[in-house]
Amino acid sequence: QVHLVESGGGLVQPGESLRLSCAASDVTLDRYAMGWFRQAPGGKEREPVACISPSDGTTYYTDSVKGRFTISRDNAKNTVYLQMNSLKEEDKGVYYCSRDLRNFGNMRLLCGGANVEMWGQGTLVTDAS
Repeated sequence: QVHLVESGGGLVQPGESLRLSCAASDVTLDRYAMGWFRQAPGGKEREPVACISPSDGTTYYTDSVKGRFTISRDNAKNTVYLQMNSLKEEDKGVYYCSRDLRNFGNMRLLCGGANVEMWGQGTLVTDAS
């Protein structure tokens, strides 16, 4: 049963932008920390990209995306976004959305890979090469 559905991935060139979306149809997101993770090509481990708290919208970003990516949420639409600007070669990969296990949990723990209750199926960001 699919709870989180990512969209917005596609072919990009360095310097371009994409906005990823993570929508939930049968689970609520507003009380949960949410995160974006990515898995680079070649079987690399899934790594955190950005997370957002459920209450005050506090965010966390991995160093490599700071200043270029923005995570946000629209609780009315039950959707989380990842705006990616100035994309680089190393940003390629499958991007996954995740929801925390606990109500009003710690988004830093989520971005540390702990307490992930559910994952989406992923959306691919790649280039034409």
